[in-house]
Amino acid sequence: MKLIIFLIMLLPVVTFSQIKYPETKRSDVQDDYFGTIVKDPYRWLEDDNSAETKAWVVEENKVTQDYLSKIPFRNQVKDSLEKMWNYTKYGAPFKEGNYYYFYKNDGLQNQAVLYRQKGLQGKPEVFLDPNKMSKDGTAAIGTPVFSKSKIYAVYLEAQAGSDWQEAHILRVSDKTPLNDEVKFIKFSGTSWKGDDGFYYSRYPAPDEKNKLTTQNQFHKIYYHKLGTPQSEDELIYEDKDHPLRTVGAGLTDDEHFLFVSKSEGTSGVELWVKNMKAGNNAPFTLLVKGFDTESNFIDNDGNKILVRTNTDAPNYKVVLIDPANAAKENWKTVIPERKELLESVGTAGGKLFLTYLQDASSRVYQTSYKGILERQIKLPGIGTAGGFGGNKEDKEIFYSFTSFNYPPAIFKYNISTGSVTLFRKSDVKINTEKYKTEQVFFTSKDGTKVPMFITYKGTLKLNSKNPVLLYGYGGFNIPMTPGFSISNAFFIEQGGIYVVVNLRGGNEYGEAWHKAGMLQNKQHVFDDFIGAAEYLIKNKYTSTEKLAIRGGSNGGLLVGAVMTQRPDLFKVAIPQVGVMDMLRYHKFTIGWAWATEYGRSDKKEDFENLYKYSPLHNLKPGVKYPATLVTTADHDDRVVPAHSFKFAATLQADNDGTNPTLIRIETKAGHGAGKPTSKQIEEAADIWSFVMYNLDMQFK
Repeated sequence: MKLIIFLIMLLPVVTFSQIKYPETKRSDVQDDYFGTIVKDPYRWLEDDNSAETKAWVVEENKVTQDYLSKIPFRNQVKDSLEKMWNYTKYGAPFKEGNYYYFYKNDGLQNQAVLYRQKGLQGKPEVFLDPNKMSKDGTAAIGTPVFSKSKIYAVYLEAQAGSDWQEAHILRVSDKTPLNDEVKFIKFSGTSWKGDDGFYYSRYPAPDEKNKLTTQNQFHKIYYHKLGTPQSEDELIYEDKDHPLRTVGAGLTDDEHFLFVSKSEGTSGVELWVKNMKAGNNAPFTLLVKGFDTESNFIDNDGNKILVRTNTDAPNYKVVLIDPANAAKENWKTVIPERKELLESVGTAGGKLFLTYLQDASSRVYQTSYKGILERQIKLPGIGTAGGFGGNKEDKEIFYSFTSFNYPPAIFKYNISTGSVTLFRKSDVKINTEKYKTEQVFFTSKDGTKVPMFITYKGTLKLNSKNPVLLYGYGGFNIPMTPGFSISNAFFIEQGGIYVVVNLRGGNEYGEAWHKAGMLQNKQHVFDDFIGAAEYLIKNKYTSTEKLAIRGGSNGGLLVGAVMTQRPDLFKVAIPQVGVMDMLRYHKFTIGWAWATEYGRSDKKEDFENLYKYSPLHNLKPGVKYPATLVTTADHDDRVVPAHSFKFAATLQADNDGTNPTLIRIETKAGHGAGKPTSKQIEEAADIWSFVMYNLDMQFK
């Protein structure tokens, strides 16, 4: 009997040791950067339209799916995720005219449906169903913007995950679509002028063949009048001298001011304003000079304008500016800077709603337009609150709250009394009350204290045997605040620990925190992430063999950088839609806008810094890299898939062969926004199966 057991143990359940990767052609392409020769043998993969690249994608996906299909519990993972995902999800209601509008997903619908009802007790009816806009659920819509008298609504639609959008207009009363066609929209909102038309931003019509990769230039603001062809849209603003700027426009509720915001990248804004009461030919006036600070328009208070800004206030303040006397020394401070970050300012019912971040957790206050504090809004605990905005006539608003162990809930708030009532809570099919979240602070390489959130189920044993998924982003002024994810909950249910690090480069602690992780300081972000991993290992939460890392977009860059700098520290790496080629990122679509965050390789000092950490350029032959699953999508026109293609091809060539190196390339999907539920579940199943198998976890 013992002999039989021994023989069974010798039989491999799955054979992965000899993965045969597609043969990827290498070319002799190279570039000279200030005397440094940099080879780029897989440059040909940048052409996503070539037959050769398409064939490579097919072969890579075959290898990946063959590997994943052999994981014994992959189908169980997918079935479990599907069951957990299948609960009704609601968005917070908002009022427009006589109707309350809200999003609802019955459970497994690919896209949430927008409903409306008269009064909170009225019968809901479908207002917009994006699931009917495509056969496979890959059409996604933005929340409609309603005209002054609520006669019309305009919404933006994107197909297959692309950033390109088209505007559609509905007659609100009977939901009848108008025949207006407004295309080529990107990185834009919409703002109505009365009921006659709206402002929007667009690029020139792109070359259809290369529109997912070609650099975006000459953003312009237009006004579209209903019932007219787009060719007759009025050009409101353009900057012929600066093709790599983005611009946006908005009209105040009373239509007194039209404001324009300009940006040369993802940080740094300049604000201009036009007094519409002075006529259409009135000039734009400079309100806040760019581009060294961040500022955003809040509202006007009569003839003056409220602005949230970090000018001379790294954690932001609110100032009142007279457009006729807009010099900085004439600004009046309405909300002074605090030690906590003023993350956002919303308006509703004639009040300001200030959302602060305290150690990456929301705190919300209501004030008058004069800055007089009226109350703090009580929240359930440590977490993220959002939705504090509405119309001037609103008597109540609905806001959401969530945390790692708190599924999204919607609260009704009375603006005049401050009373709060629970309106809706999520009916998830797991008991999240058994989850625990703790916030710890560790010391990074240079002595900086960095926070992270650790979430797990039940009682945690510090025995170095716990599987951990470590997640981070660290860039672009974006904070990582607590939030519930049904996908992450699956990992926790399987006995995993989910950890989020508040890396420098975000804005958890204001602009100083952001600047400490950008440009020449970018290495701080990677040091913070490595420091988080070392803390978890040292304190016996986990071990190297039980540690997986994950990040998307700028977080994909993070994962790529740390796995090349410390391949010994992690067992599994999941870089998703990552910026992997730091020398050429600015040559595609909107990549040029990230130069304010990263720098550009055509500047010597920037090149030297980028070359030190660029994931693609720091892979070395014969190194034992973590088990890696790279993910990207064929319609990602934010971070073009060539980044992931070239990184995966290089990693497959350089890896010592111990661990698998795979790439999962989604079709009819983009950078992530609007991804249908079916694709989300399939992707989550593949990622968690890969993570669990390579961390030697068993399906529960």
